[in-house]
Amino acid sequence: MGEEQKKQLEQQLWNIANTLRGKMDADEFRDYILGFIFYKYLSEKMEAYGDTLLAEDGIEYIAIDEQSSEGQELLEAVREASIEQLGFFLKPSELFSSVASRGNGENDNFILEDLTSILRNIEQSTMGHESEDDFVHLFEDLDLTSTKLGKTEAQKNALIAKVLFHLDQINFSLKDTERDLLGDAYEYLIGQFAAGAGKKAGEFYTPQQVSKILAKLVTNGKTKLKSVYDPTCGSGSLLLRVAKEVQDVTNFYGQEMNRTTYNLARMNMIMHDVHYRKFDLKQEDTLEHPQHIEHRFEAIVANPPFSANWSANPLHLSDDRFSQYGVLAPSSKADFAFVQHMIYQLDDNGTMAIVLPHGVLFRGGAEGKIRQYLIDNKNYLDAVIGLPANIFYGTSIPTCILVFKKCREDSEHVLFIDASNDFEKVKNQNQLTDDHVQKIIDTYQQRSSIEKYSHLATLDEIKSNDYNLNIPRYVDTFEEEEKIDLADVAKQLAAIDIAMKSTDAEIAKYCAELGIAAPF
Repeated sequence: MGEEQKKQLEQQLWNIANTLRGKMDADEFRDYILGFIFYKYLSEKMEAYGDTLLAEDGIEYIAIDEQSSEGQELLEAVREASIEQLGFFLKPSELFSSVASRGNGENDNFILEDLTSILRNIEQSTMGHESEDDFVHLFEDLDLTSTKLGKTEAQKNALIAKVLFHLDQINFSLKDTERDLLGDAYEYLIGQFAAGAGKKAGEFYTPQQVSKILAKLVTNGKTKLKSVYDPTCGSGSLLLRVAKEVQDVTNFYGQEMNRTTYNLARMNMIMHDVHYRKFDLKQEDTLEHPQHIEHRFEAIVANPPFSANWSANPLHLSDDRFSQYGVLAPSSKADFAFVQHMIYQLDDNGTMAIVLPHGVLFRGGAEGKIRQYLIDNKNYLDAVIGLPANIFYGTSIPTCILVFKKCREDSEHVLFIDASNDFEKVKNQNQLTDDHVQKIIDTYQQRSSIEKYSHLATLDEIKSNDYNLNIPRYVDTFEEEEKIDLADVAKQLAAIDIAMKSTDAEIAKYCAELGIAAPF
């Protein structure tokens, strides 16, 4: 998305958010906005596809007369082709532009019932087809009956019509394959409005620059991927970021526990032209009920919720994902449980990169044993990358990226990178620039030791540190303080003392002239 389009998007989002703010929480109006963005996208996609099919007949899709027998025949033909190719169908009268125009017209502008029916029809158009799983309950977070939209039906209708009007001003530029409309919209909404929702949202949204690092790490040296997997896929932006780094990804897999963000992920896939046959997303708890356990993946990326609770049920010790370690991650810190799950599903030629809190680098107990097993017994750990604090929405804690491979090219060393001081402060949030990202990637690719930035540690070195991976143990960023010349300081103090006596004498003279006592 170009800068001009991004500014246009942000302006309209500001208008919409201010329309809804005060009526509901930020995370609630986020769901309405993103849901309507998706509806607009589907409409534009449908209209463009319909125009293509009817081009030889010289007919525009929007101009079809739905009431005539000829129009109904055309619609049936378009419907069959659209379900096969796009996975869904919308009639001309159901398109976003048609509804928005009617809702903001002077007459017959009650659209609430029609809009509810249209959103239901989109889902129903997929029933019995391959795309059904990807569209079912997709619009369930758009509750147009909510009293938060207004006390009366007329008030609700007026509010929704205003939201559609602002969204109708946005040019989606469907041919722009570089766009990340939902990602841009989500990041803007969280940054501007979701002070309360940000903490909740931070559990599943990865800033775009961090996504870029993860994507570049797992695609290093590759132009195509058979599969990419995210066990905590949230809104799906991380999976899609991986696809930008290679020419082609054959299949996308993901799992997400939160129903709302699972819906966002499916929307995101469709909005990025990932064909419904190419992605398989599931809504379920990954650690307790993994849905893709029979698969092995070439690339795995994740930003799990930091130090989340999980059952740590002893029965998991007989689960192939955890059994070989002999211990389970603590019930109050599921970080290594996610690592173990991902390791199990990583293909022999694959790479995985996961964002975690710094505690995973040095905490003892079961986590220390799992860490030692991965390094000493398996030798899967390839790199540890320290990131700046305060780059995630909702938390200011510093984070790190762990990179794992089952078949490592450099099996004698683990690369440590301390990028914690490389950031740009924007308002109250720290951000990574493209230069910061590229420096991390270049250092990883070249596996170079750079003074005060990176270090290539031997396995013996890590063993001598009792498998503690705390980055300062390996990358010395200590800045020696400037030496102080005590003789010079003494001279300065003497000069100050003389100057003070002179000043005191001057003050005493003025006080005598005024007939008042000196203040010393």
